[in-house]
Amino acid sequence: MAEIAYEPELQPESRAAIVEGLMAFNASKTADFDGPVATIGFTLTNPETGMVDGGLTARIGYAWMFVELLFVPERLRGQGIGRELMLKAEAVAREKGCVGSRLDTFSFQARGFYEKLGYSVFGEITDCPPGHSRFFLHKQLS
Repeated sequence: MAEIAYEPELQPESRAAIVEGLMAFNASKTADFDGPVATIGFTLTNPETGMVDGGLTARIGYAWMFVELLFVPERLRGQGIGRELMLKAEAVAREKGCVGSRLDTFSFQARGFYEKLGYSVFGEITDCPPGHSRFFLHKQLS
């Protein structure tokens, strides 16, 4: 029997132990898998402050890119910056051998934006958060 302990703020070493166990299991079940190839990012810097105030983060593994975060500050919206970030990330994913890209977005965010870039919805959770939906999208990169 195992002791189950609640950590209201998960400790880094606890997370590391869980990740290591899962990675080892996954590696034992998948051919040629040795963990994530990369965690990539593109940043946007505000020229007035010199601070990063937007950009994109993604993880690459299992020959797929997962776009974790994309944020374009209001001052840059409507100028093609989001599209450029996505295309640059997809180019890196292709260079690293990815066959596809996936992401999720809320109904109050950018579903239409991603669909214009060739992404298709493959799943939806309604009332997440309450009154909205969460959409899951993917795109073949090959």
